[in-house]
Amino acid sequence: MSKAYVVKIENLTKTFAGKEVIKQCHMHVETGSIYGFLGANGAGKTTVFKMLSGLLIPTMGKTEVLGMDILTHRDTILAEIGTLIETPLFYEHLSATENLEIHLAYMGVNNGNVDAALSKVGLNNTGDHPVSKFSLGMKQRLAIARAIVHQPKLLILDEPINGLDPMGIREMRRLFLDLVKNHRMTILISSHILSEIEHIADTIGVIVNGHIIEEVSLPSIKKQFPDGLEDYFFDLMSGGKMNASFNET
Repeated sequence: MSKAYVVKIENLTKTFAGKEVIKQCHMHVETGSIYGFLGANGAGKTTVFKMLSGLLIPTMGKTEVLGMDILTHRDTILAEIGTLIETPLFYEHLSATENLEIHLAYMGVNNGNVDAALSKVGLNNTGDHPVSKFSLGMKQRLAIARAIVHQPKLLILDEPINGLDPMGIREMRRLFLDLVKNHRMTILISSHILSEIEHIADTIGVIVNGHIIEEVSLPSIKKQFPDGLEDYFFDLMSGGKMNASFNET
């Protein structure tokens, strides 16, 4: 039986000022999974996320999200995805509730549950407070609430646990697993905290210098690297098992 993919990228390329920053990338994000996207700073993770979210136009290649081409069905796709990419921006003088209500209106969603979204991210009883009074961690939680409030089918999260304390990181880990298990979402997530990706991901994709060099299931990694994802990642970065028996796509 063929796998169903929420995201399918073929030969994705992006050029800025004549320089290829994303180079013929292939990516496959399976429905109902958590895909951990890893790479060093500047490797191209955020640029890929922006193309998947319709914020950048690919120079070349095919990009399908939810079975649709992002170039020809951008508005339809955007209604079905939630994103947190780079530093989240809010209307600082407004409350958390008002910010989420504005987002729902912009998305054209009439049945979004703002209180439930705030509760899921641990911002109970803060909905009436101006966002300007929020800490960095609280703003990050609010950004995650904004990404999920309209019940998207796909979440694209770029470093979503930035600014969170250990308790907050643990709470978001549990939330992400719950969203996949009980709310039928698929999550594409990047993080520099490899242990957190290891806790939640089903599949790992690694990008180096703008090229996705490997996609592999987490159980396959653990078979060869019993000590965990960190050993795998640094071995791959140093050229260790890059050409070993991992390629699965």
